Amino acid sequence: MAPKTVVLTIEKPNNNFSLVEIGGPDTSMLLEQKQKAASPKQFTWLLLLKAHRALACVSWLAMSLNKTFASVKKRINSSADTAEEEPQGRGIRLYRFMKAFLFISIFAFAMEVIAHFKKWKYLPAIHPSEVQGLVHWSYMAWLAFRADYIAPLVIRLSQFCIVLFVIQSLDRMVLCLGCFWIKYRKLKPVIDEAACDIEDSSNFPMVLVQIPMCNEREVYAQSIGAACQLDWPKDRILIQVLDDSDDGNVQLLIKDEVSSWLEKGVNIIYRHRLIRTGYKAGNLKSAMSCDYVKDYEFVTIFDADFQPNPDFLKLTVPHFKGNPDLGLVQARWSFVNKDENLLTRLQNINLCFHFEVDQQVNGVFLNFFGFNGTAGVWRIKALEDSGGWLERTTVEDMDIAVRAHLNGWKFIFLNDVRVLCELPESYEAYKKQQHRWHSGPMQLFRLCLPAIVTSKITVWKKANLILLFFLLRKLILPFYSFTLFCIILPLTMFIPEAELPLWVICYVPIFMSLLNILPAPKSFPFLVPYLLFENTMSVTKFNAMISGLFQLGSAYEWIVTKKTGRSSESDLLAFVEREEKSLNEEKIQRRHSDSGLEMLSKLKEKGAFPARKKNRIYRKELVLAFLLLTASARSFLSAHGVHFYFLLFQGLSFLVVGLDLIGEQMS
Repeated sequence: MAPKTVVLTIEKPNNNFSLVEIGGPDTSMLLEQKQKAASPKQFTWLLLLKAHRALACVSWLAMSLNKTFASVKKRINSSADTAEEEPQGRGIRLYRFMKAFLFISIFAFAMEVIAHFKKWKYLPAIHPSEVQGLVHWSYMAWLAFRADYIAPLVIRLSQFCIVLFVIQSLDRMVLCLGCFWIKYRKLKPVIDEAACDIEDSSNFPMVLVQIPMCNEREVYAQSIGAACQLDWPKDRILIQVLDDSDDGNVQLLIKDEVSSWLEKGVNIIYRHRLIRTGYKAGNLKSAMSCDYVKDYEFVTIFDADFQPNPDFLKLTVPHFKGNPDLGLVQARWSFVNKDENLLTRLQNINLCFHFEVDQQVNGVFLNFFGFNGTAGVWRIKALEDSGGWLERTTVEDMDIAVRAHLNGWKFIFLNDVRVLCELPESYEAYKKQQHRWHSGPMQLFRLCLPAIVTSKITVWKKANLILLFFLLRKLILPFYSFTLFCIILPLTMFIPEAELPLWVICYVPIFMSLLNILPAPKSFPFLVPYLLFENTMSVTKFNAMISGLFQLGSAYEWIVTKKTGRSSESDLLAFVEREEKSLNEEKIQRRHSDSGLEMLSKLKEKGAFPARKKNRIYRKELVLAFLLLTASARSFLSAHGVHFYFLLFQGLSFLVVGLDLIGEQMS
């Protein structure tokens, strides 16, 4: 057998090496003594090493945060020309309120962090000797004040918002059930074939086509071209190009386009107003005042980015035959750029639900819905009986629809007739559009309420207009979505007595988002971004609703939505072919007399160099982002789970939008 010990012999005795018998009887005792002797020293070094790593991590986080905040600050300071351009006073009170709320929440979070690590707990009858200092006493006083005065108010406000939330959710479910019933029974408007003879051109009524536009350099050609190719007898159609452009170059381009179609035999005229009063409503009102309009029975309106199919009139106008009380036929929108970026995908979800559910259900069961302002055919007599176009609000389309409804006219929505158009691709353009769409209805509600009450329509129709059409869907929806999810929810993280239940912040919103996505099933992967983005947009919609309700200055602003000139796939292929030919024919040839600077100036004049695109800063969204992130940190201390994740991702979505990192940036 092998020996249990090994003897090591050192040949250099001057080095004073000790001899150890490995595996001998005294080895274990010797090792234990050495470990005991070395353990305090090793433990100290281990602590120092961990402390060093912790300090390095903290310093790295501090440097990262410092760089992040420095870059954001530099971006804000250096982009004064690209900052959020808001008129003086527009949303300033809301912004100051949110900023003060943010500072208070940060201070409260700091107190909660101290209390968490010191394990302070609220005791109703705490002895003065147990108070550990001024900070502890202040914290105990805050807890007592919170429980006695603030928590009851927050609980009542949250309960009120939850009731509104439940009512609006029930309304949305009823609309979805109505849509399912329409699909199940295959209900849709039907043309009376016996009353329409498309073979006889004399049966075609006189139709006026109006294309209002203002500085629409990118889309004027495709909209005019699509209108001129409508399949309708040339002697029974007139196209009005209503140009409100204040850019002389754009005016010349539109005039040339109209002249080219006029030479091809199209019955088209160009109109330009020197004074642009009343915006789109004033433009349409001026066009309807022409003497030749009395010869026409119907008028169809297309915004500058809309491209109707040639059979549009043949699919819409025959519905008026045999329906003398029919005033409007509205078609559905279809979007050429719905897959362009995340912003357009989320807009597509909203608008698909609007047309598939809102418009279709109200059209089938109530014969009333809000006119979308374009892609619709009006009976001119209905417009005249309702008072024509009025310039009193920024939603002239909804205004004329409400007044026509009060006069007994009926509406039809055609879900299977679609007109191509564009979605805003930048958050700036989308935000301005949404501000106009949500401030105008509140203006109109103030103006129309007396007329609705005194009208001769049934009580049910009056209740539908006041309670559902205006109050629930135009006022209550932006109010509770902003108040409940952007104010009360982060507030309850610091006031646990008023904590919201999970079904309010998770289950019901996800279920309602699922219902919203059903009309656009391909958008199902964007369920969570859609839910977060809708809450993010609530600050813009709430601000617009308040400005319209109380007639603030920003409620009367009309800003034309920026277009990019997107076309359908066939149009894009034709455009590429034309561009290739033009590039081959018009190559830039530098002459000997032209210097480099002269060539550069010519290229700039021609727009050869694209404008640089810049991000913008949206302060209200950024303030809410930091507020929600602070509340999520407080929720993390309390281990709330779902509340923490919701606040975290909602805060990040506000941060992305506030830094203009969604959609295309404006040039």
